[in-house]
Amino acid sequence: QVQLVESGGGLVQAGGSLRLSCVASGSMWRIDAMGWYRQGPGKQRELVAIIVTPDSTTYADSVKGRFTISRDAAKNTVTLQMNSLRPEDTAVYYCNVRASRYSGTNINTWGQGTQVTVSS
Repeated sequence: QVQLVESGGGLVQAGGSLRLSCVASGSMWRIDAMGWYRQGPGKQRELVAIIVTPDSTTYADSVKGRFTISRDAAKNTVTLQMNSLRPEDTAVYYCNVRASRYSGTNINTWGQGTQVTVSS
């Protein structure tokens, strides 16, 4: 199994910054991708940013130029640096990890979510 621990959410004024972190732990898994999703009030969960092993990144159009995703492979940690935050960024943010075994088994693991609130 892979377990995820998220941190860094909070309340910030528009234009401010927050940094989200997610630490993955587990044995006998190859991590294929680590990313962040979010779900705002009354909305579907959507991709924010993802980093595919080893270093290929993809961002939602709404966050390009403002958010940066990075990974520390040695610590199994993914970080989302969020700058120039807007009220529409308000959501619960979820860490996601895709991992696999040599047998072909795949897992898709979600964190518990961390609340980000941006005031106007």
